[in-house]
Amino acid sequence: MFGAAPAVAFDYSGKRITLVIGYGFGGTYGKYARTMADHIRNFIPGKPTIVVQSMPGAGGIKMTNFAGSVMVGNGLNIFMPPDTTVVSQLLRPSKVKYDARKFRWLGASNQTNVIYVVRNDTGLKKITDLKTMPVIAGHTGPGSTAYLMPTLIKSMLGYDKLKIIGGYKGSSKTLLSMEQGEITSAAFNWLAWNSIRPQWFEQKTSFATPILQMGVWKDPDLPNIPMLNDMVKGEDKAVVSFMSSLGIIGRGLAVPPGTPKEALDILRPAFAKMVKSDAYKKDATKRRLRVLVTSGEDIDKFVAQAFVEADEKVVARARKLTFGK
Repeated sequence: MFGAAPAVAFDYSGKRITLVIGYGFGGTYGKYARTMADHIRNFIPGKPTIVVQSMPGAGGIKMTNFAGSVMVGNGLNIFMPPDTTVVSQLLRPSKVKYDARKFRWLGASNQTNVIYVVRNDTGLKKITDLKTMPVIAGHTGPGSTAYLMPTLIKSMLGYDKLKIIGGYKGSSKTLLSMEQGEITSAAFNWLAWNSIRPQWFEQKTSFATPILQMGVWKDPDLPNIPMLNDMVKGEDKAVVSFMSSLGIIGRGLAVPPGTPKEALDILRPAFAKMVKSDAYKKDATKRRLRVLVTSGEDIDKFVAQAFVEADEKVVARARKLTFGK
């Protein structure tokens, strides 16, 4: 239970930790969460049981709101924040019930760009083809990268033939819809594409093609795919830079407000040891998951700095471009 009794002196022997994600189990959030749950317990004194629970909704905002306002900070509850946690708070302050600055990260195991991919049978070969060719993009909620990137493409580049629809509960169900032809494009981090549907991009059976990416720098797997930042001008460049920062949060774990320092001092080193362990790396590789580590301390600093550096005009324009107000 989320409100389980606090661990005595943070002796985790015989205890149960609940790890909550804001998406379904079929995507990368579910894969990372289950992989981490299998391994991090080995580095926590007492080796507690770790149970992963799913709370999908609003592109991860439902779960993050829960983590920020309801989840008990007793050392027995942890969660996997969406990579859009900071962006969502700045863009939709009336919709969030959390303050990302009050979370404490244990660390992250991946950072990645958002990649816009289209089915090959659409006839699109490059992003500029969207000027004249209709495409349907699917998303998991207004707080997701699957919503934000197509919306930016449509509003910044003026591609009115891009239709955007939502309601999908996680990347795996969105990709299934794309496979079945209900939608013809979507935007997720490259890891999601390459771990859930790697066969789509094999040369002999190519089903879909990445045509645009958004991030701080090009993904090493996609050196020839153009960056959104290179296609916009003026004040829109600042907006894209702001939105691109979400990739730094990646896939990691955090604890809710109120979690005692004594618990954090156990969980954070456990995460750091886990991501360095050969067993975790081997298991992650087997599940087609990247291990690109960022420490919890560094993510704490990044989140705090993001709010300091967020330019009001840039945030306002980003809000207008993505949500129309």
